[in-house]
Formats: sequence, C-alpha cells, structure tokens
Amino acid sequence: MSLLHSIPDVNVQALVAIALFAIALLVARIINNINSKKWPGGVLWVLYLRVLLGFLLAASVVLGFYAFAGISILR
Repeated sequence: MSLLHSIPDVNVQALVAIALFAIALLVARIINNINSKKWPGGVLWVLYLRVLLGFLLAASVVLGFYAFAGISILR
C-alpha cells in the first residue's frame, strides 16, 4: 500500500495546495528577476508568467479552502 492511499484525501489536497503556492512564489520571483533585468526575457514572456501565476494562485486558494472545509475535490 502506498503512502498516499493511507493519507486522507483532504490532507493530500492541502499538500497539493501548499505545493502550488510554493510554485507560485517561485514564478513570482522569476517574474521579478525578469522585470529587474537580472534574467533575459521580454514583455510577452512576463505576460505568460503572470497568467500562469494567476492560475497557480487561484488553484492554490480553491484547493486550500476546500481542504479547510473538509470537501475532497481531487478524487
């Protein structure tokens, strides 16, 4: 039996929400480095990353709220 099968679904959902939030922080740092000219990139690249950041934050918030409410939406 794998570890994820022994953990309740809501807890796995909360862990996924935390992981998505951590990835969103990483993407925000990448955007900041591109805007400050530390890393190469253009306006379209920053726009793409900002859209990705929005989706990551939205998914993190939704999964976190549902996990906090005890509702499993992953399985």
